[in-house]
Amino acid sequence: MIPYLTQHVPLFLIDVFRLCLWLAILSALFVPLERLFALHPAKIARPNLAIDLGYYFLNALLPAALLSFPLAAVAWAVHWLIPPGFHAAVNEAPFWARLLAALVAGETGYYWGHRCLHEIPVLWRFHALHHSATHIDFLVNTRAHPIDMVFGRLCGVIPLYVLGLAGPSGAAGSAMPVLITLAGTVWSFFIHANLRWRFGPLEWVISTPAFHHWHHTLAEPVNRNYASLLPWIDRIFGTFHLPPRAWPMRYGIAEAMPESPGRQLLYPFRPSTPQEPRPDKGKRTKIDTMLTETSP
Repeated sequence: MIPYLTQHVPLFLIDVFRLCLWLAILSALFVPLERLFALHPAKIARPNLAIDLGYYFLNALLPAALLSFPLAAVAWAVHWLIPPGFHAAVNEAPFWARLLAALVAGETGYYWGHRCLHEIPVLWRFHALHHSATHIDFLVNTRAHPIDMVFGRLCGVIPLYVLGLAGPSGAAGSAMPVLITLAGTVWSFFIHANLRWRFGPLEWVISTPAFHHWHHTLAEPVNRNYASLLPWIDRIFGTFHLPPRAWPMRYGIAEAMPESPGRQLLYPFRPSTPQEPRPDKGKRTKIDTMLTETSP
């Protein structure tokens, strides 16, 4: 069946079918959970659902194509700048050790890329679309500008190439970035989920919905919790924020985001204005700082 499809059906249609299957699996998992354990109750057919579905397909298909050229450039630069003996020594380590090292290195690279998206105004223009959502659920994970997605993934993969934990040759080297990206992508759907669950001491070790919901808050403190999997990286760099029982009440950004997808994609390229808010600033009101208390 698979060989027949690959020979007679365009690869694009196969990718679309695969994405539809993944969407069905994700929906079957998260929709019931978000109905039963919702932090902020909402209808399934919520506002902007169709737009977010469009971003789900767009950002599963386009960034992979856009990444090919910069990754080739990174591989070329690493080949000429990093001594071959260093990568040979890394490849002699056990696979489990390289996998753990790749996880930490990739997360650290992603952390700083994500932080740059918030703190550098020109990059924030692309990232603002993701934060414009005023309701957070699993599908918001892929509500993003394609260039934002490319930049974040590139920052996560570059340390793997530099350290010899991934590369264009060799099955293990090729599989490593795929494994790290897949783990991060699947977990990202979970930490965006509209779930009121808390996990006690585990929240020190791995990211959770509470951890990431605070990243999307419209209230102070902003610009916290950048890691996608390992929250202790935020602890190391001083950007960790996770009250033991409190949750943010409001999400979104201080600036106005266009409603149509076309204008949203063009939003980063608009002329700047003197009144344009900085990524780490914005008008905050007392209601923005309200918290909701949940049981542990």
